Amino acid sequence: MATRYMVQRDTTAWRLQVRISFALSVLCAAIGVINLPGQELDRAFLAIGLFFCLFSTFAVAKTQRDNRDGAVDTSQWVITVWVAFAAAILLTGWGLWRMKIDEWQKYYMLVSWLFLVSSTFTLSKTVRDAQEAELLERRAARAREGSDAS
Repeated sequence: MATRYMVQRDTTAWRLQVRISFALSVLCAAIGVINLPGQELDRAFLAIGLFFCLFSTFAVAKTQRDNRDGAVDTSQWVITVWVAFAAAILLTGWGLWRMKIDEWQKYYMLVSWLFLVSSTFTLSKTVRDAQEAELLERRAARAREGSDAS
């Protein structure tokens, strides 16, 4: 038996909120990195770590969604995605922890980093939901056209 999904569209307000949250999280993280005191190498490491977290979060979200109804990716790919995500989180956390900056600056970067990861997952889900709703609506329209022709 085929899995059935109900077509559900997010509201315009939700889609706007998700996009604004994502943009704000990127902006807050960028402002934090740019304005951190200390060595340029530390700021560069943190910036790369945040990008690594951003991209690996998108990869985890996509892989999980692609494989929700059954395995479509190889187990090696799934392991690679999760290892990359874990490495991004652990290495960025380690880099932030060892930076020689005030505690409040570390907390600011921690909160903006968690905001970045969280809003990335939410944006991924919202974009994918919209895509899937569009596909389901097209299939339903084709099915109606096919039954009308009979």
